[in-house]
Formats: sequence, C-alpha cells, structure tokens
Amino acid sequence: MRDMRIAALAAAYADGSLTPTRLVEEILIAHAASADLNIWIVPPDVEALRARACELEASGPTPAQLLWGIPFAVKDNIDVADLPTTASCKAFAHPVDASAPVVQALLDAGAIMVGKTNLDQFATGLNGTRSDYGICRNAFDPDYLAGGSSSGSAVAVALGLASFSLGTDTAG
Repeated sequence: MRDMRIAALAAAYADGSLTPTRLVEEILIAHAASADLNIWIVPPDVEALRARACELEASGPTPAQLLWGIPFAVKDNIDVADLPTTASCKAFAHPVDASAPVVQALLDAGAIMVGKTNLDQFATGLNGTRSDYGICRNAFDPDYLAGGSSSGSAVAVALGLASFSLGTDTAG
C-alpha cells in the first residue's frame, strides 16, 4: 500500500515518481478491493476522479494549492456540490448546489475529493450500526464493526483510499 501521508505524496509528486492520474488509478483499484465494507454512501466516481486528476496535471500546482493532488473523503453529513447529502438516511437525501466552505477550501487548495463516506444516521450513533447504507466494516477485520459515527471516514483513511477525511463530532 502506498504511503498516503500528505508529505509523502507531495514528495512523490515533486520528484516525478507519481502523478495525480496514477494515484487516482491506485485509489480506484483499492476501492474495488474494499467494496464490501460499506465505506461509501457516494462512492468514488471513476470519471470525476480521472477528470480532476487531468485538470490538476494540466494546470500544475500553484503556490496557493498546498494540497495539490492530495485525496480526501467527506462524511456524508457535509455538503459537496452536485452530490446528494443523506446523513445516512435515504428519506433525508437531498440535492446540494454548493459545497460546504471547508470542502470548497480543500478543492481550491488542489485536493481531490474521492467520495462521501458512510456514518451513523444523522451522526448520532456511537458504534456505526445505524445506516441505511449498511454497516461499515472494520478495515482490518470485516467480522468487526468500524465503530463510531465517522466510521466510513476512518476506514477510507485506514485503507489508503484518502490521505484524510472530514468527519464530525455530534455529542462531544
């Protein structure tokens, strides 16, 4: 598995041993291998990921793009433009026109949004078992739960599908 830490990816981009397109292809392979873990509510979109990688490669990094080519995931109670937000409740699903400011800031910084992750419904659970999209399984042993309301986010990072993920803490 590739080292997905931000500094490691930035170094690989800088020395030419990695491109966003190559990283996206590696993420898509890893995603296919983990499809039965219920990580995603909005899974990685092959064409959107490839288009974002090509866009980044065509423009190259700018000084403002401190996260150029860095993949991230978003817990599905945070809005991403043109994707539904469900908070893990199919009846609550609604279209979104604009990304949450934190998501937009990451995109503006050159990051690659991989997908929207599974969670306990409305982010109010402790063990990750209340989801209309299935129970998110543990990254290391699928016989166990991932646990927590940000379970999909945690598993996406643990499996190297993203360098980091946005999550939330509902109860403190």
